[in-house]
Amino acid sequence: MGILGDIAPLFKKRELALVEVYQEFDDIYTFIFKKEQNLSWKAGQHGVFTILHKKINKPTRPFTLASAPSENIVKISMRIGENPSEFKKAMLELEQGMKISMRGPIGPLYINDDHPSLLVAGGIGITPFRAMLKEAEHHPNRTAPLELLYISRGENFLYKDELAEIAKTTSIQVNFLNAREDLYQGIDEFITMHKHNGRFYVAGEKTMVDSVATYLKNKNIAKSQIKKDVFIGYK
Repeated sequence: MGILGDIAPLFKKRELALVEVYQEFDDIYTFIFKKEQNLSWKAGQHGVFTILHKKINKPTRPFTLASAPSENIVKISMRIGENPSEFKKAMLELEQGMKISMRGPIGPLYINDDHPSLLVAGGIGITPFRAMLKEAEHHPNRTAPLELLYISRGENFLYKDELAEIAKTTSIQVNFLNAREDLYQGIDEFITMHKHNGRFYVAGEKTMVDSVATYLKNKNIAKSQIKKDVFIGYK
């Protein structure tokens, strides 16, 4: 698909009604919106969301869709700290039935072949991979290995129970990690197993994504085999 095809969804604005919002843990909140019947996307892409119910200075933000196209919802999760931005304050003011607009989804972070794939997530960077794993669960005809390495501080892993259940009922490997050394060991094992036939997807904060991408390049993994999604620390 050409550039115009890739960005075409940005020209279509949809209004999504809130179904529910809940706190996952600490400062992580998940918002569930009703999905329009004709809305589709590739698991791992993001939408561009705009606040509608009040006027604020910066009403638009991109967020990865944590839900798969096969689900009947649009799910996003975000960190909302003690001193949130106007945008995130407005998100917390949403009540059931209130609407937010979305353009897209767009973005290149999706699996488009049947190569062995390693998903490397740091913290809130798990959101695109939750969508990918749910979609893979829905389409069990995938034959190539699919593995997740999810590193996070402490014991707080977003969607942990869901991801563990997917691992139980499919051939997908899911690993919850606390140490960077364990992450690199997992990457090394995947490279050894699949040599240079693998595809690598990395999402999280910039320092983590850059570090993993550099590690992969030092292991002679081609740039074309690596897809990245950097999560900027918006308030």
